[in-house]
Amino acid sequence: MERSGRTGRRWFAVFAWAVLAYNIPVILWGAYVRVSFSGDGCGAHWPFCAGQVLPQHMAAPTLIEFTHRMMTSVDTIACILLCVWAFRVFPKRHAVRSYALWSLGFLFIEAVLGAGLVLLRYVAHDQSVGRAVYLSAHLTNTMLLLGSLTMTAWLAGTDTKRVHWENVSRTFATSLFVTVMVSITGAIAALGDTLFPAGSLAEGMQQDFSSGSSLLLRLRMFHPVLAVLGAAYLLWAASGALKRENRAATRIAAGRVVALIILQILAGVVNLSLMAPVGMQLFHLLMADALWIAVVVMVMETSIVRGVQTQELAAA
Repeated sequence: MERSGRTGRRWFAVFAWAVLAYNIPVILWGAYVRVSFSGDGCGAHWPFCAGQVLPQHMAAPTLIEFTHRMMTSVDTIACILLCVWAFRVFPKRHAVRSYALWSLGFLFIEAVLGAGLVLLRYVAHDQSVGRAVYLSAHLTNTMLLLGSLTMTAWLAGTDTKRVHWENVSRTFATSLFVTVMVSITGAIAALGDTLFPAGSLAEGMQQDFSSGSSLLLRLRMFHPVLAVLGAAYLLWAASGALKRENRAATRIAAGRVVALIILQILAGVVNLSLMAPVGMQLFHLLMADALWIAVVVMVMETSIVRGVQTQELAAA
């Protein structure tokens, strides 16, 4: 019976990681909806597209937007199955149950926010400040969704029954906050690049500093600065874990963060120098999502080490 339970948890962990992995192309396709100006492809209709369950004779924008809605529908089914399976495999008060529920909750909020984008017309060529604020809230929820799915998958593969957030040091708690803030400024910068494309780097900088430019353009300049500062902080935190920790899983988690930060910096430089082409924007977003997942795992791994050290000190 115990062996059967372990096998069930192992397969659950595989499924949880698969659900997390599936959310990455869903997010990337959502970004493609934005950069291709297809957000209004289904008109001001939700959840149906152009008022139809299956639109006929779909033009490119409609097909792109409709595809994204179908992908999120599959995602919803997967998250519901994840919750049901978590409650069947794990006992009461187990953290996996909690984070599976949180994942489903954030996915529901994601759907509501997505509907709001369409119904409020914060799509296509809209340049309002409201769109930037709404986009920031949307991105924050997306990261919380990815974080919850990461926690669900990671916890399913460990013996940890409850997350001891008190064991998370201030350094690593700040790492989570820094990653979210850099990502928000990155989303605003990407929106500015899409709505106000520049022919050269000099022209782009002139747009950023012009008093007559849109607020989106003036906000865009903050991302490179915060990205460099944020990358430096994360490198410092992860490098510290590499130096201090002896546990293999913790060192691997920290090393993964270091590698992804370097890749993300390089991607950012290329994206900026090429004036943010669609392919590079999507790759930059892919690296940002991968880095966020890696940071969440690193924080959890270091919390285990710190928890063990606290218990040893208490015993002594």
